[in-house]
Parts: sequence; C-alpha cells; structure tokens
Amino acid sequence: MPGRVEGKVAFITGAARGQGRAHAVRLAQEGADIIAVDICKQLDTVPIPMSTPGDLDETVAQVKATGRRIVAAQADVRDYDALKAVVDDGVTQLGRLDIVIANAGLAADGAPIQDLDEKLWADSIGVNLTGVFHTGKAAIPHLIAGGRGGSIVLTSSVGGLKAHPNIANYVAGKHGVVGLMRSMAVELAQHNIRVNSVHPTQVGTPMLLNDLTYRMFRPDLENPTQEDMAPISQMMNALPVPWVEAEDIANAVLFLVSDEARYITGVPLPIDAGSMLK
Repeated sequence: MPGRVEGKVAFITGAARGQGRAHAVRLAQEGADIIAVDICKQLDTVPIPMSTPGDLDETVAQVKATGRRIVAAQADVRDYDALKAVVDDGVTQLGRLDIVIANAGLAADGAPIQDLDEKLWADSIGVNLTGVFHTGKAAIPHLIAGGRGGSIVLTSSVGGLKAHPNIANYVAGKHGVVGLMRSMAVELAQHNIRVNSVHPTQVGTPMLLNDLTYRMFRPDLENPTQEDMAPISQMMNALPVPWVEAEDIANAVLFLVSDEARYITGVPLPIDAGSMLK
C-alpha cells in the first residue's frame, strides 16, 4: 500500500536531531525522499549543546533504513545563499520538491527585556524567524516551478500564540512565524501551495531535556533531574503529561503535508496537550 507522501520530496531544516529528525524519518516511512539541513555547530549565545555532524549522520542513517533517499548538508538558516545552495542541490539530485518544513529553531533562553542581551536577541530572531523566511524564499520557487502544488509547515510554539515572561526574544520570533505563515498562505494559494504552522508545548528532545532546563524549572534544587522537572512541566499542560514526544509533532506534520489536509491552509495548529487552555 503506497505511503501518504509516496514519491514526494521534503526539505527539512533543523533535521539533525529532535523534531527535525522525527519529521525526516516519519515522512520517509510514508514514502518521501528527504533534503535535510542543520547548522551542526554551537552558537555562543546558546547555553545548551547544539547539534553535531554526528547527529546529522544519524538522521541520514535512519532515513536510509526506511529505504528512501536523503541529501544532507550543513548550513546556517541565517545564511540565505548557503540555504539556497542546499535546496537547489537537493532538488537537482532528487528531481523535485513538494514539501517544506521550516523547523530549525533555538531554545527559549532569555532575560527580562531591559536586561536582554542584544546578540541573544539577534540570534533568536535570526534563527527562529529570519531563518524561516529564508527557508521559504529558497524553496518556494521550486514548488511553483513543479506545478503540482505543495505544502509548507512552519514550526512555531505555544510561545507563538501566548506570552511567557523573560523570553521576549523567543516569543517575538515565534509570534512572527504566525504572521509569516498567514502571509505565505495568502500569496501561495493561487499555486495550490498550502502553508500552516505547528505549535508544540514542551517536547521531549535535547532542547528541553538538559541540565539548564532542569535548573530553570527547579531552582530550589542543587542538582535537579528530569524526574524533578517533570511535575513542574506538567503544570503547564491540561493533559496529565509533562511533555509530548517529537513523533507526536511529526504525525501532525505528516497530516498537514498529506492529501488528507488538502484544503487546510493558514492554520496555526497547537499540539500542546491542552497548554493553550491554561
């Protein structure tokens, strides 16, 4: 039985680990070939370990294990020319482009606005918003040229739909993704290209499950663990779970890019365990 995205090609940013890897593997399981990109290096404003070349290699291995093809490269989504080169090469090798998932993002680190470091602000907006713009700008010409329509999904956050204190850099960028999504949906509808955004609550990936986050959630403990953080994290959701898994987001993305969602566009979709109800 054919997969839900059989024969299509998907371009995914932030694909080395976490949600990006889950998207790549899930779409490959359903028949898509993958163009994968990730920065695979550390930014000095990011206090948690970022992806590595080894992480991207593991994504490649997992996609190939499904029997699908993958073209992977290291690039910074803030660098439009580098990103465009990856997309162009991937389309040359794989023959087409149908799906775009602008997933690359930085974690929610910050400070009160009056104390917010300007470089941290610039890096956050550069990756979480400008990088999404660059992804669309590089990929959209291929979708239009294909003449088959297509689907674009932008990764935002519940922080793109409501405010959180002391991370204005993150909240502003993720809110901006919603405006960008809606503008793209209006502009691209004439080409039968659909554009939506997904808004996860906390997701059980390395971006969340690390010592910095444990200490942020449990400043009362000297050496907090994942188990210590979980009850506090669960308080942010209506359903009795501390976080969702990357595969939960990937399943929602798969639905949005499949023909099952062929008339869904311009929608900000929470996958949030009821976080938006709190």
